[in-house]
Amino acid sequence: MKTYELKGYTLVLDKVVFVSAVFTADHEEGKQFNVRLVGDLLKFKFPTHADAVMARELLIKAMKEV
Repeated sequence: MKTYELKGYTLVLDKVVFVSAVFTADHEEGKQFNVRLVGDLLKFKFPTHADAVMARELLIKAMKEV
């Protein structure tokens, strides 16, 4: 089983069903992308767009390697 660490969460990659695009979080609280797992939704916020894009790209890369 492959896992991926992201902001204090350990994701089981074969349970991820959707990763959103990076967008501005509510109330201008930085940038965010969402990860939908089987039966759950996690929201990851980052201070900058570049940080959010990098984390999202690393997650997608890890998922492709599973």
